Amino acid sequence: MPEMPPSAKATLTSLPYRLLARRVILPWMLQGVQPTGEGLEIGAGVGAMSAQLLTLFPKFRMVATDYDTELVGMAEQVLSGFGRRATVQRADAARLPFQDGRFDLVLSAAMLHHVIEWDSALAEAVRVLRPGGRLIGYEMLDAMPIRLMHLGERHTTHLLRSAQLEAALGRLGLTGLQTKTAMGGAVMRFSATKPEPDVAGPV
Repeated sequence: MPEMPPSAKATLTSLPYRLLARRVILPWMLQGVQPTGEGLEIGAGVGAMSAQLLTLFPKFRMVATDYDTELVGMAEQVLSGFGRRATVQRADAARLPFQDGRFDLVLSAAMLHHVIEWDSALAEAVRVLRPGGRLIGYEMLDAMPIRLMHLGERHTTHLLRSAQLEAALGRLGLTGLQTKTAMGGAVMRFSATKPEPDVAGPV
């Protein structure tokens, strides 16, 4: 998994992005979901999204991960005020170092296009979800405005098409899968639940 390009780091550390994360992006992703228990953010960057979740839901706990060592250090500073409710760890999203079924929520905020094995990252997100847990996120798609944003980063950026992402999500055995594009098809929100195991006995 490559480290994030400098232009993306600059965006994630800017005040406008943090305000956008709190007031627009996070409510759009959650769509009324009120997380409880413990959550994981993959590709958390500087931890801005995790910080907003922890602020909005005072009993919620978060583990924020990123592959980029510099961003992990910045996230530690951003989340330090939340004490033991927040943990920051360097991790490859395609090979998460967590046990099966640990988390109640996994959040993926516009990070899959930075992951070469993005489909493996989705599979790992589902693996570490508890049965009944939610996978929520959004992704930038292969559309002209997004291509222009990432001009010159083609070696580290792999923009997805909506059908490609929907198909990958559909193969993961999730229930209640919902996807919705916005900004003229430039981004796509997704949400789904990991099914409970079938415990029914023989008829």
